[in-house]
Amino acid sequence: MFTIDKPLPSPTEDTEGYWDATREGKLVVSTCASCAHRFLPPAKICPKCLSSEVSFQPVSGRGRVFSWIVVHRPQHPAFLEDAPYNVVIVELDEGPRMHGRLVPETDLSAVSVGLPVEVTYQKINDQITLPMFKAATGT
Repeated sequence: MFTIDKPLPSPTEDTEGYWDATREGKLVVSTCASCAHRFLPPAKICPKCLSSEVSFQPVSGRGRVFSWIVVHRPQHPAFLEDAPYNVVIVELDEGPRMHGRLVPETDLSAVSVGLPVEVTYQKINDQITLPMFKAATGT
């Protein structure tokens, strides 16, 4: 069967620290030393105050589903075999929102706004480990 490799993130100077952390099983967000704003996606300039005093700080990886969709018809052919699957926007307990996928074994009918989730990681290769989400335990 003909297969297509899935497109992967390409770490940049701005995002390298983020991807380094995910390889170690840690979730980090950009944090401004000037105004304490925490944000994603990773960047070297704070979008709130425009300070360049930004560093990566660890967060818990816990949060709640803010929004979600079920993808039935992926826009990239490499994801056809995965469909249907969820894509979620998670509001992390520390404030920033991030998008990601739920682990494949998630019951699609169990997803709702407010569902407590926690980060988990899927190693793709030596460069990329993707953060994904699963229903939180112990909440």
